[in-house]
Amino acid sequence: MNKSAILLIYTGGTIGMKTDPEVGALCPFDFSQIIREVPEISKFACRIESIAFDPLIDSSDIEPSLWEKLALMIRDNYDDYDGFVVLHGTDTMSYTASALSFMLKNLSKPVILTGSQLPIGAPRTDGKENLVSAVEIAAAKRPDGSAMVPEVAIFFGSRLMRGNRTTKVNAESFEAFQSPNLPALAEAGISIRYNDSIILKPSKAPLEVYTSLDTRVSILKIHPGITPGVVRNILLGSDTPAVIIETYGSGNAPTKPWFLDIVRQAASAGKVLVGVTQCLAGTVNMDLYATGKGLKEAGVLSGYDSTTEAMLAKLFYLFGSGRSKEEIYSALGRSMRGEITLI
Repeated sequence: MNKSAILLIYTGGTIGMKTDPEVGALCPFDFSQIIREVPEISKFACRIESIAFDPLIDSSDIEPSLWEKLALMIRDNYDDYDGFVVLHGTDTMSYTASALSFMLKNLSKPVILTGSQLPIGAPRTDGKENLVSAVEIAAAKRPDGSAMVPEVAIFFGSRLMRGNRTTKVNAESFEAFQSPNLPALAEAGISIRYNDSIILKPSKAPLEVYTSLDTRVSILKIHPGITPGVVRNILLGSDTPAVIIETYGSGNAPTKPWFLDIVRQAASAGKVLVGVTQCLAGTVNMDLYATGKGLKEAGVLSGYDSTTEAMLAKLFYLFGSGRSKEEIYSALGRSMRGEITLI
């Protein structure tokens, strides 16, 4: 049996940094020497090769053009490797994981994103454990030879989470990410325990890569004291075909006539309006309270338990793929990549 082959893709971020003893500052190390830095990964029965972005990208500078580069890199190497580990800065990792989940259709191999809160050269780094476990998961196969986790996921702080269900919740803890509305796909302890019941099944169709993303999507965060001018500028912007409305609780928003009037105007103008909750966990149910019903009647769709990151990526993908408004409405009401829970 041939041993697994894993491709490490380093985009940038803290995990690939070391302290330069001459200047005392953090600098990227030569990523081709990754096995020298993390010799533990050489103990796996798999072939490990690496590619680094040039130039490296700080995650706060991540843009859709870089998602396209990453997706095409995976496509071009897809037949030569059994799994992919993407090393990425933490600030936008959930956005990248969500975007890749939609851009990579019919995935049958793991794409595991990871990173660290401390540089890999730091004495207490979390980077080595995250990288070692991500490689082990990317190489894991079932008895029939199929991938154990054939989806885009994030491994961080001992847990593997579906990428489009994650959000960054802590800037300092090693448990930087959570998946509030879906249990972990796997947990790493003495052994890695997989939650088979929720892991997506591998596709038998050929991989399809979609790189046309339409980013003309805005986000309106509802808050006390929000003014008509702010709401109008965001919902009625001339270059914004879709707006994500971050509502209170299970889908609530102000019931003031001026607010609902602007929402109706936006819906009448053909805008796609989707509500997600500001809460870390839970789902949008606009039939539960009168304030939610008001939004629904004004033309706002439910985003169910989607994260803002996943909904943003989904809308980028749907508008970029040239779907009609009716097709977009239909797609928003179903789970395309495991990004929402439908009851």
